[in-house]
Amino acid sequence: MPSTPHKNKTVATALAFFLGGLGVHRFYLRGPVDRLGLLHVCSIPIAGIVYGAGRAPNPFWVLLPLIVSWLVGFIEALVIGLTPDEKWDARHNAASGTTSRSHWVLAVLLVLTMLVGTTALIATISRLFDLLYTGGAYG
Repeated sequence: MPSTPHKNKTVATALAFFLGGLGVHRFYLRGPVDRLGLLHVCSIPIAGIVYGAGRAPNPFWVLLPLIVSWLVGFIEALVIGLTPDEKWDARHNAASGTTSRSHWVLAVLLVLTMLVGTTALIATISRLFDLLYTGGAYG
């Protein structure tokens, strides 16, 4: 019986934190044909379509698909990192033959994810409200 490679929870969380907007963590966990991972990748051409559709559009509207994809990546990093080791092994490492043990690096990644993700979310909401209600009067 061939064993499958062990999927490390810390690596998956780090991929979701650093490259979550591109869906790299989803490809690491589920392979190259993961539909939600491909949806992350599709945020790049969608941003190009938004840029091409308008005449000198505000950069915020062009980057909004990418920003949303990155915010979802931060949420997925939290979900991955906060999953208990036993549940993680049952879902991703059932046939690998090894068990997972979370270390302090995962805790640091989760704190950084909360810090950066929350800051990005609040900044995105602030800019969105500024553009929608004042027409960009504050920046």
